[in-house]
Amino acid sequence: MKVVIGSGQTKYDGWINSQEDELNITSIESWNRLSEPESIDALLAEHVWEHLTYEEGIRAANYCYQFLKPGGYIRCAVPDKNFRNDWYQQMVKVGGPGPADHPAASHKIVYDAKTLVSVFEREGFQVTLLEYCDENGDFHYNYWNEKDGRIGRSFRFDTRNSIEGLGMVSIIIDAKKPLIIRNRSQN
Repeated sequence: MKVVIGSGQTKYDGWINSQEDELNITSIESWNRLSEPESIDALLAEHVWEHLTYEEGIRAANYCYQFLKPGGYIRCAVPDKNFRNDWYQQMVKVGGPGPADHPAASHKIVYDAKTLVSVFEREGFQVTLLEYCDENGDFHYNYWNEKDGRIGRSFRFDTRNSIEGLGMVSIIIDAKKPLIIRNRSQN
């Protein structure tokens, strides 16, 4: 089972689409209605975590961990605090406009790569950074396969980007649940 969290109008073959009213990622009851623990192969969340507080993001990461199979993963993308573009930063700022079709869902946090990685690592995930800007604003890209979860607001797929310049970037990570789980307490 592969699930897109907060899919909006996004639809991918082989993936189950969910909206917040179908899967509230901060509610264990909502997860239990979706599936059994350790039953999900992959999760995809594009620009979802910034609509949660830091603490809610940690809780959501914990639930993802509980419901992913060993070896399963979540591909997560959020706006990048270190991207040096004034227009972009105005759009993604805390309390900012959020999505046009859901203005009440404004951003509660703007992540840098280290903070986003830490949210998932503290829950036991092995995290790989795929795209991000470092503290100096320099953009970094590691190849990733879109078949494992396509991120539209990415270097390759956002039409505002080109080799000459970046117009829209995200921090993109793959957070994998290890195949062998060492002693770990569930929150």
